[in-house]
Amino acid sequence: MDRKIKLIWDFRGTAAANTAEHHEKHLKEFIKKEELELDITGFEHFSEMHSVAYLVVSEPEMKTVRDVLRPHRGEIYLSPE
Repeated sequence: MDRKIKLIWDFRGTAAANTAEHHEKHLKEFIKKEELELDITGFEHFSEMHSVAYLVVSEPEMKTVRDVLRPHRGEIYLSPE
């Protein structure tokens, strides 16, 4: 089984929360358009000034998606179980 990679976009400032939530909508559209293997997205709010949106991809898809969407960072995804 391939590892899963969490691609992350950081948003900062007073509009960070709204921007992260809106960005997730575009990530979902991208999943459908590109017919990606996984359908895992989300957003998290760390403070009033820092939020993130994320997309989880399989390791073989990571480089292609990374080059198109240009996330700020990535990490190995461990599914919450």
